[in-house]
Amino acid sequence: MGITVRATEFSRNFGKYQDEAISAKVINVTSHGRVVGAYLSAQELAHYETLKRREREVLVVGALDDETIAAIEASEYGVEPN
Repeated sequence: MGITVRATEFSRNFGKYQDEAISAKVINVTSHGRVVGAYLSAQELAHYETLKRREREVLVVGALDDETIAAIEASEYGVEPN
């Protein structure tokens, strides 16, 4: 996903890659052949932050509503929710 660019190229042409991030979503920045960082589009950053927030979410089974419990019971392993 996204494109890969050398760090020197990225720093010299930041404006270009800033615009390209909108369509590419992620720009991987490399140095000496290895990824040292990435530049994310605003949309991809929002998605990342949502995933990180959900990663830390703690659910207490006794506090779940009936709809959530039914969704868990109806779920299948390996199948993405709609």
